[in-house]
Amino acid sequence: MDQSAIKKSQKESVLFRALSSLFMQIVQDDSRLMGLTLNRVELTKNKSSCKVFFWTPNGVQEFQEKLPILILYKPSLRGAIAKMLNLRYTPELIFLYDAIYDKQEKVEKLLNQIKEEE
Repeated sequence: MDQSAIKKSQKESVLFRALSSLFMQIVQDDSRLMGLTLNRVELTKNKSSCKVFFWTPNGVQEFQEKLPILILYKPSLRGAIAKMLNLRYTPELIFLYDAIYDKQEKVEKLLNQIKEEE
């Protein structure tokens, strides 16, 4: 793993911790976001944007319903991150649904089907 990959991974880890902490505070104040789980973050190569992945047990539709509320918090999240981490430039936050668990569940169902057929 090269140095830039390590630095990127470290920055993602720090961003994830900061966003997790801030998001928990927001959920305590705004129960409309209850049920969303912050799963992971990914910085783009130039580190100008940060994809913030959320998951909800009720699927992508619930995430889409809560997305406008998340977007309202974007400016305050970026400001808080800039202050917490003392960054020269705070990346743009892009909120996305993390379908990884949905895919995992689909694979498990297929494997169980194959197992039952044998």
